[in-house]
Amino acid sequence: MRDLPVVLDGYKLTVVEPPAPKTRQDANGAEVPVTDRDGVTQFVVSLFAKLQVQAGQRAPKGEEIKVTLTTDPGDGFGEDARVQLIDPKINPYSIESADGRTVSGIAFKAMGLKHAHPAPAPMRRGKDDENHS
Repeated sequence: MRDLPVVLDGYKLTVVEPPAPKTRQDANGAEVPVTDRDGVTQFVVSLFAKLQVQAGQRAPKGEEIKVTLTTDPGDGFGEDARVQLIDPKINPYSIESADGRTVSGIAFKAMGLKHAHPAPAPMRRGKDDENHS
């Protein structure tokens, strides 16, 4: 199974390492850009994901995740920015390493990033507001 949709609505996602073009080492050890099948450069961002909890509750420990982005997210996603992933998906993987070990896990992927905005504070009506209604 590939590209399984994932819902991260209940998590705070904070940029740890800003988005940058994704690279890999070629056979000569040189860093080369990673592209998709159509030749489009992929990007990568590191995020800290932590469960959002109600006031007075203790949040469980969070985790740093690396997310491959299929489009350039643009500027404005520096360290500590709160973000949301656009169309997030996960892909399970299992890779045999050169020394015979099997490495497995899940890889995160998304179309892009957008800024997360905290919910606006509820408006309270004061005495002045009541007099003008």
